[in-house]
This record gives sequence, structure tokens and C-alpha cells, in this order.
Amino acid sequence: MSKKLMYVLGLLIIASMVLAACAPAATPEKIVETVVVTKEVQGETVIEVVTPTPEPVQMPDTLVICMGQEPETLYPYGGSMLAMSSVLEAVFDGPIDARSFDYQPVILEKLPSLADGDAVIQQVTVKEGDKVVDANGNPAELAAGVMIVESGATEPTEYQGGEVTMDQMVVTFKLLPDLKWSDGEPLTAADSVYSFNLAADPDTPASKTTIDRTASYEALDDVTLQWTGLPGYKDSTYFLNMWTPYPEHLWGQFTPAELVEAEESSLRPTGWGPYIIDEWVKGDHISMHKNPNYFRASEGLPKFDNLVYRFVGENSNANIAAILSGECDIVDQTSGLDDQSELLLELQASGQVQATFVTGTVWEHVDFGIQPVGYDDGYDPATDRYDFFSDVRVRQAIAMCMDRQQVVDTVLYGQSVVLDTYLPPQHPLFNSNVKHYDYDPEAAKALLAEAGWTDTDGDGVLDKDGVPFEVAYETTTAALRQQVTQIIAQSLSECGIKANLQYYPAGEWFADGPDGKLFGRRFDLGEFAWLTGVEPPCDLWITDGIPGPDDGTWTSIMTGEEGLTFPNGWGGWNDSGYHNPEYDNTCNAAMQSLPGEPSYDEMHLKSQEIFANDLPVVPLFLRLKLAATRPDMCGFIMDPTANSEMWNIEEFGYGPLCQQ
Repeated sequence: MSKKLMYVLGLLIIASMVLAACAPAATPEKIVETVVVTKEVQGETVIEVVTPTPEPVQMPDTLVICMGQEPETLYPYGGSMLAMSSVLEAVFDGPIDARSFDYQPVILEKLPSLADGDAVIQQVTVKEGDKVVDANGNPAELAAGVMIVESGATEPTEYQGGEVTMDQMVVTFKLLPDLKWSDGEPLTAADSVYSFNLAADPDTPASKTTIDRTASYEALDDVTLQWTGLPGYKDSTYFLNMWTPYPEHLWGQFTPAELVEAEESSLRPTGWGPYIIDEWVKGDHISMHKNPNYFRASEGLPKFDNLVYRFVGENSNANIAAILSGECDIVDQTSGLDDQSELLLELQASGQVQATFVTGTVWEHVDFGIQPVGYDDGYDPATDRYDFFSDVRVRQAIAMCMDRQQVVDTVLYGQSVVLDTYLPPQHPLFNSNVKHYDYDPEAAKALLAEAGWTDTDGDGVLDKDGVPFEVAYETTTAALRQQVTQIIAQSLSECGIKANLQYYPAGEWFADGPDGKLFGRRFDLGEFAWLTGVEPPCDLWITDGIPGPDDGTWTSIMTGEEGLTFPNGWGGWNDSGYHNPEYDNTCNAAMQSLPGEPSYDEMHLKSQEIFANDLPVVPLFLRLKLAATRPDMCGFIMDPTANSEMWNIEEFGYGPLCQQ
């Protein structure tokens, strides 16, 4: 063990001793003794061996999960933090889980499928004025000139009028029977329809992407739901188009706008999962107790009577000490353990903790400010920031100037991998043939020279048109990101690029436009992470995702096109401003293909090829899902694609509970 590790471990042991001294004293273990008794029975001496019945083993009744972050809200339509997801795993179980790059039903009998007949594609007749989904995957009112895909066709055609036939998806979902809310009220298909209508309301801050492409969503009976898409909409994840039920009998008294802040939805939502919320003490903890109406209660689940989520911050040393002392049973992936990977491996080797390292689908990347907001009405060199990044050769060269492998080896202790695209190598649709960019400063400088960037004054910084290649490299204040950016900035300097590091609180960095730096498109190089999940997220870089004013238009400096709009307003996600019609068409074709169709794999592979060549962002590495537990924890499974490690919290146990 290194001196550094011995020193840090010593501090942790001292801290754990202090914490242990503050904890209640452990109950001494009672020793069961066998007693030999001699007695007279009818005049004879009899020796009898008596072993007293041992007292039952005391089962632990409370699970304590320590989290580095505290949710802003528990209203599912009001937030997106990982901390919120982790807490809600105890309140709502499912309805569908993402695991190992696939999906599993939780409160459904099965996932619908075209093969089984509970999902079908029917042919319907449409006419002018009907609402359809056009050939680009966008909702449209059918009118002359709209491009559509007719039934049986593989290529788009222009609608000329009259009646035409288009494909329409119909998907049927079956809930498990006898589901109940934790207050004992029946949970029915009507609760899911209520959830759909709630999500569709303009005052509900939820994605409208699938809703806008839905013709109807209805309850056929208490356990049967049916989703019908707009004609022309072929959704590759049709089997997910079931809205999570929410308790209409409790939430129906509020308007959608009121639900964002109401206590019944944002502080103590009622679910059907393994636990019921008792209280939320802001800044300290959320406590819960076992749900007697949990649909898996007959299996002896959940294993604990009580559950406490404690909010402990992101001090990795203090959080590891809390595991060693027994103050925390689990320290989750938001608790800042990334900078103590080496120590955790040492502690695991000595049997003092269980450490779990998983590369999932959260990936760190550096985005180029290809089209800053100042370029929206055309690039003006007299007033706008210099156009550093519209030339693809510059973006490719910068990728070769970033020593990403050094980041993985030093910051992540070799536990992750450098990425070539937006999918991890283990994803079944990963394209292993995409363009790869090794760290190669000399090749990068040659490519930059082709693009006109040379060091004309010998100061070590490239320049062009009298402008030095000096840019802001911005991200959050997170310790891991500060380590990463320092390595990347140093390697960029080897290519003659000066990157000035700037750090912001997460709330400021991720704020919506127009004020936010990142999603207001007011940055040069910006680092953050996307959670991609199971489905390939090619739509993160489509033109429709560029954030901007609702009623504004912009002119792309890359293509000279005019009149491009911002359909998602400042809620858009394509912060780079990347715009490539070929990429848009390929990604939309991928998203409108169905698994099993040749175009599904073909278009997803092609989207990655275009992405890796154009590089709207430079993929850095897969973020580690890193958590630590007490050494005797069982049932704790970090899955690559499960959003939270709490996905099966009802099965967690430790000590004697592991024998049940």
C-alpha cells in the first residue's frame, strides 16, 4: 500500500472511530451454552444434555443510503436529477426497467411486440387536413406538398391531395392484476390515462415528443391500455409508450400547474412501490417505511421495515469513513467517490467495503460552439466571436489534440474506456468501424495547417487572420471535471491551442437559454455528460434540437440556409448548433425504423459514421457508476443501463437478511 493510501486510510479510520464513538453501543452477543444435567429418575441416575433454545437472530430493520445530492423535487414531471430517480425507485417500481441494454416489464404482464400480436401495424386512409407524421418524423397537417411515406412504400412521396393509405401503429398493454396504491386504493389503467393527459398539458414540464405523435391513448378496461400513433409514425420503442400511472384520486384535486409545487406530488408522492414516504427534512434526509400493499409483499419484499436516504454531500473521504463506521450502508454514485477509486480498491481487497465500478451509458464529452447564438442572423466577423469550429478539419484536429487515454488512465485509474461515438462499445448497435482519433499532436497540427491555422509569430499559439487560437474551455466545478480539463488543456497546448479554463456551479452552467452559457449557446468549448440509456441517442444533434427563441429564425453559416426555426425554443438540447441535413435524415430514418427491419441497424450504424466524421462533440470517456456498500451487502447490482443503482431496492439486504 502506498504512503498516500496509508495516510488517507489512517484519516478515514480515525474518522470512523469518532463516528462509532457517537453511535449507540452494540448489544453484546449472547452465548448459547450446552448444559449437562444429572438427575434421579425412578431411582436411577440419568445424564441429560440440555441445549437451551437460542434466541432468534435480530434482523436489521433499517437501511441507510447516503447520497451526495439531494433532489430538487420528487414530482416525476418536475425534475430529472439522478437523486430524484434514486428516491423514486422506492416509491414507484417500474413500470418498465432498463437493464443490460434491454427493457424488462415490472407491473406489466409483458412488453408488447409485433411478433406476439399485441402490437400491430394497420393501414388507414387519410385525407387533406388529417394529422399525420411526415417523412421526417414530424407531426404535420396533411396538405399538398407534405412529404409522407405511404403504406408499402420505402421512399417518401409528395402528397398531392385526395385519399391515401398510411401505416398506423396500435399497441396494447396489460397491467398485472390487483395492483394497489400504497394507500390501498386500486391502481387501474385509468391512472395511466390520467398521467398521459397530465403530461400532455402545456403547464406540465414534460417532453411532448411522443404525445405530439399520438392519435389516442385509452383504457379499454381496468388493466388494459391501448396506444395508437398518428398515421406515418413508426416508433422503434413502441413497447415503451405506456405512461407511468399517477394517483388521480389524490392528484386530481390540483391543476397541472399546481402539481409542480404541491406537497402531495413534489414532497410526498404516493406510489405502488416497496416503500411509503414519512417525511422529507430538507438538507438532511427522507425517511420511509415498508408498504404493506406492495405487489411483491408475498415474496417477503422489501427486506427492510424502514428506509432512510441521507444527504451527505460529495466529500469522498467523509463518505468512505461513514461506510467504515457503519453510519451508511450504501454510499451512492452521486457522493463524489470518483477521486478515491484507488483507495476503494484497496479497501475492497482488505474486505472493509464492497466497491462497485460499472461503465454505463453516461458519457463525458466536450462540445464545440459551432453555431453560437450570435451567428443566428448570419456570421459577422466584425462583431461576432471568431469562427473557430465550423471547419470539420479543425474539430477533427482538436480530437487528436486531446489526450483522452491519459484522462482514463490517471483520473479514472484505467477503469473506463475512450469513446469513438455516442454509444458504449458493449451496446449491440455500436459501430466499431467509425473513424477513430488517437492522440497525435503532429498529425493534428498538419490538419490545422490545412485549415489555415499556423504559428506565424512564433509565440507557441496558432493564429489565422491575425486571430490567435485562444478559446474558453468551460464546465462545472466538479472535482473530476477540473482534473479532466487540466489534462485536456495541457494536451491542447501541445498543438498550439490555448484553452482558458473556467468553472461554474452546475445550476448556472446547465441553465436554459438565453441566459445559460451552455444551452444559451454562448460558449467555445463546453464539457458535460449525457445519459443515453438503451436507445441510441442520435437525435441529440439534429437540427430541430438546437435551442433558440421560439419565434426566431437563423441562418446556418455551414450551409447558407435561411429560415431555419427553433421548434423546441430554449428547451432545445443541441447546444453546439450542429446542422447537417444528411445527419438529420439518417437519424430520423433510424428513429422511425423498427427493430428487426434492415433499416433499423443500417441507419443507426450510418448515424454514428456521420457523427464520428463531423464531430459536433468530442466523446471523452464513459463515466463510472461508482458506489460503495458495507462488506456484507447483498442484492446491490449496478447495471450499465439502469438509470439508478436503486432499481431493485426492494431486494437489498445485509447480514442475516441475505439468508432469506
